[in-house]
Amino acid sequence: MLNQQPCVLCGERPAKAGKSLCLLPTAAPEIRCGSLPRLGSIMPASLRSPLFLYLFSCLIALIALFGYWYGLGKPVMLPDAATPTHKLQCASYTPFDKDQSPFDQPFTLRPARMDADLALLATRFECIRTYSMTGLEAIPGMARKHGLKVLLGAWVNASAQDTAKEIKALIAAANANPDVVTAVIVGNEALLRKEVTGPQLAKLIRQVKSQVKQPVTYADVWEYWHQYPDVASAVDFLTLHLLPYWEDDPKGIDDALAHVEQIRESFGQTFAPKDILIGETGWPSEGRQRETALPSRVNEAKFIRGFVAMAEKHGWHYNLIEAFDQPWKREAEGAVGGYWGLFDADRQEKGVLAGPVSNLPFWPLWLTVSGGITLLTLWVAGRVTQPHSAFILPLLAVFGACCIGTWGELAGVTSRFVGEYLWAAALVVLNLLVLSHAALTLSARTGWRGRAFVWFETRGGWWLIASGFAAAVMMLSMVFDPRYRSFATPTLCLPALFYLCRPVSGPRREIEFLAWVIGMGIVPQLCREGLSNPQAVGWAVVSLLMALALWRSGRLPDIAPGTDPSQSPALERTAR
Repeated sequence: MLNQQPCVLCGERPAKAGKSLCLLPTAAPEIRCGSLPRLGSIMPASLRSPLFLYLFSCLIALIALFGYWYGLGKPVMLPDAATPTHKLQCASYTPFDKDQSPFDQPFTLRPARMDADLALLATRFECIRTYSMTGLEAIPGMARKHGLKVLLGAWVNASAQDTAKEIKALIAAANANPDVVTAVIVGNEALLRKEVTGPQLAKLIRQVKSQVKQPVTYADVWEYWHQYPDVASAVDFLTLHLLPYWEDDPKGIDDALAHVEQIRESFGQTFAPKDILIGETGWPSEGRQRETALPSRVNEAKFIRGFVAMAEKHGWHYNLIEAFDQPWKREAEGAVGGYWGLFDADRQEKGVLAGPVSNLPFWPLWLTVSGGITLLTLWVAGRVTQPHSAFILPLLAVFGACCIGTWGELAGVTSRFVGEYLWAAALVVLNLLVLSHAALTLSARTGWRGRAFVWFETRGGWWLIASGFAAAVMMLSMVFDPRYRSFATPTLCLPALFYLCRPVSGPRREIEFLAWVIGMGIVPQLCREGLSNPQAVGWAVVSLLMALALWRSGRLPDIAPGTDPSQSPALERTAR
């Protein structure tokens, strides 16, 4: 009589008398189906029951879920840089609230906000640096009120009329507030932006020097002082911008301080006896990685606290960028541009200056969100009857929930306008659909769950094409316009792995085209980013998995999404 027990290794049953679907080689007939001892003879029934495996897997999944989010958010202790009794020198200040931008029309300053900002900064700093005079005429008076000094700046651009207004206001404020304004800064990175020439800028500097008593300087990225010696000779002291993250050859956090020290010491020798002010230095707390330079709150705290200790050791003058996170900068510089603040946009401590610091201070919230998605996934799947399904399902649920939660947190940081928020929401919905499809694939599929599985299965090609389309769009962005874009790796992990392990049928031409676009972008993207960037490597790996998943599905018979599931080879495999 035909042995109807499945093979303990491959799980296949004999299709009919005399034939077996066992995948083991025919050269080893002695270990084919029916020849090996039954699983029950080598493992106690209690340990191989679906319920035991399910509960055991739930325990592992729970530990993994907690460990993942706690690992991202655990606090790190570092030596303090600033306390109420140990103030730092200076911080860049712009008067924009979290919902404001200098491009707002009409733009209205909020004096109460500015006053509260300076009161807060006075608890940590001795002075502030400003960048423009427009609307900031009251800053010196407010600074005096709170015991702050001011490095007063005028904005210089290509418009001679606008620049003249700024210079006039700068001179008037400096002369009216000699007890508060310790130096004036004529222009910020105007040479970098190519809005003025060296001779034009030098002329403006000499004009201001002739009308104020304070020292006069200009501020730009350190390389530009070597390119414009006429500007260096015109100023009373040099103001350098040293931002290791933004260097053409980005410096990781382990090399950043040594880089700053080397440049500062070099300038001190080259331009002696003129003094040097490090006018901007800092590290972003959010955003995409550039080679080895990884933005994070912990890295920002490491850099700032380490830099302050180094500056105090050498007796340097410095200004930290910047006082508060500026969300409006994300529109021009990507997510990373908005997160250089020592305080967040709500004027709350980020842990950068003192005390413990966490990369993800709201990790309990995301743990809760992911836990809820996990429970919902287990409910959707319902009862499982197969041991392997019982073990895989809780792990799948946690993996999918962590991917969705990670993307939700990342999207909140990177999304800048309505279109990007809608794109982020669409990717969340897509991942929830794929997770539901995967969970129902592992379930017993009785009652409404059986009907739901058929609905998801008939539309499996849709979910695959949607995932491939999203991957292709993001890959093209990372190849042709990557500088300010973050890696959306969490959005592809679940679809890539699920459809790689379990291909679905769909329009072959479209599927193969998407696989080609994604696959062709992997090498150029890696060449632009470099293998030293783990975020780029992770994106490349997940993109490769997505391309392989599309390729595998493209090899199935061309069946349009929505076709009767009885015609789906994938469903036939599942049914067996």
